[in-house]
Amino acid sequence: MKAVHLPIPGLMLLEPTVHHDERGFLYESFNQRTFNEATGTHYQFVQDNHTHSAKGVLRGMHYQTQQPQGKLVRVVRGAVYDVVVDIRRDSPAFGQWYGLTLSESSCSQLWIPPGLAHGFLTLSDGAELLYKMTDYYAPQHEACLAWNDPVVGIAWPLQQHGMAQPMLSAKDQVGKALSDI
Repeated sequence: MKAVHLPIPGLMLLEPTVHHDERGFLYESFNQRTFNEATGTHYQFVQDNHTHSAKGVLRGMHYQTQQPQGKLVRVVRGAVYDVVVDIRRDSPAFGQWYGLTLSESSCSQLWIPPGLAHGFLTLSDGAELLYKMTDYYAPQHEACLAWNDPVVGIAWPLQQHGMAQPMLSAKDQVGKALSDI
């Protein structure tokens, strides 16, 4: 596994070794020891989530105010534009965002350390993501940064993929501005 450090501190793209032949492919999607060595961390994962989204669905930008969750995200079907925003007040990257396309064909995973808001836009006809989480879901601490906060300025690739507006949940429609979190 190769770890590529991204512009936000602690954020990494993990590229597994994929073995291809005429039958298909095989790769080790998770190994705790390999993950720890590649990332230089010692997080343990306590919860797995699986999500399916239709094209044009935007989920995010989610985080927990207490019990912040680190997330290891991979796409097992389709493609998404995956985005994080650094909301750690003591971070030199506070308020900055980073986005990239994750797809089933790349087999890459995104390591999102605790303290970042996370979301994605489904680019393909449908997409399925698997998440490994470092802490349990705590609905009483659930929060949402506005996906379209003009101060953060995320450049969602809506028009490039034939979308005028994303499909949002009621919760995601009322996300807070960065200045209010």
